[in-house]
Amino acid sequence: MKVLITGGAGFIGSALIRYLLRGTDCAVVNIDCLTYAAPPGALGEIAESDRYRFYQTNICDGPSVSRIFADEAPDLVMHLAAESHVDRSIDNPSAFMQTNIMGTYTLLEIALRYWQEQRADRADKFRFHHISTDEVYGTLGADGVFTETTPYQPNSPYSASKAASDHLVRAWHHTYGLPVVVSNCSNNYGPFQFPEKLIPLIIINALRKQELPVYGKGENVRDWLYVDDHARALWTIATQGRIGETYNVGGASEWRNIEVVEAICDILDRAVPASDGSSRRDLITFVEDRPGHDLRYAIDFGKLTSELGWTPHESFASGLEKTVDWYLSHREWWQAILDERYDGSRLGQARSSQ
Repeated sequence: MKVLITGGAGFIGSALIRYLLRGTDCAVVNIDCLTYAAPPGALGEIAESDRYRFYQTNICDGPSVSRIFADEAPDLVMHLAAESHVDRSIDNPSAFMQTNIMGTYTLLEIALRYWQEQRADRADKFRFHHISTDEVYGTLGADGVFTETTPYQPNSPYSASKAASDHLVRAWHHTYGLPVVVSNCSNNYGPFQFPEKLIPLIIINALRKQELPVYGKGENVRDWLYVDDHARALWTIATQGRIGETYNVGGASEWRNIEVVEAICDILDRAVPASDGSSRRDLITFVEDRPGHDLRYAIDFGKLTSELGWTPHESFASGLEKTVDWYLSHREWWQAILDERYDGSRLGQARSSQ
């Protein structure tokens, strides 16, 4: 099987490619335009595999993507390419509309023409897997969970752009018959995550003895999913999921943001104690909340378990330990990013007073 992955140089995409090249015999074609968030080294030695090919291309570039489809003849498309950071979407929504909406539209049109041109036996096996987020569902109160039938109610420019892309994929299936599956996942974490996201930012700041910024009172709740568990889920959905269906992917790990930050502090205090005996919890600083900050996300992934047999392998405790250990042993990796791409400063405030 040949799998075409968009956004394969990103955090989740690179984890998926590592999983496929190490754990399956399929060939992988990676389309990525290498934005700031493509973590250097995430594919490492995998990139030398004779089953891997890379194209530095923007998914909005229709002619280039069409040529790749024609040259590579994929059996499966897994679409992960997206702008993904909520804070950046507050500062610059335009990039999110272009990549997440128009990029998905462009890809759907190309995939549809490609699928329609295939012989019947190849067309019957072809699939388009669209990877999305639980943020399209909006926010929960203290109770309840997101299911695959939860109405969409996105609250940020990022989640609105992803909701739009989900609807496009659904429409191309119901109108044109394109064989699609969709997945919506909870918050991912793990190795190679760009330092703008909560967990790597807190780990790195704590190691540098800098303030640990926590939005509001830290009461916002997220369901945390270890990225390697997500990679397994994506492959399961792409190859075994029912055409036209949506599957939620979660980690069964609801934690308040303040609890996440405190847990990271405690792991680091044990692993690399401060010379003066102080706790890294002393670095926690509450800052003005993110505009429109969703209170709580929680995923019911029972459909994925009952139909396809997937469950997460990592608890949040075990996955967080692994993640902290990884950042401890890869200081050169994140230091280079801080020096060249992102200095750790806060994003997402540009329009907060409007």
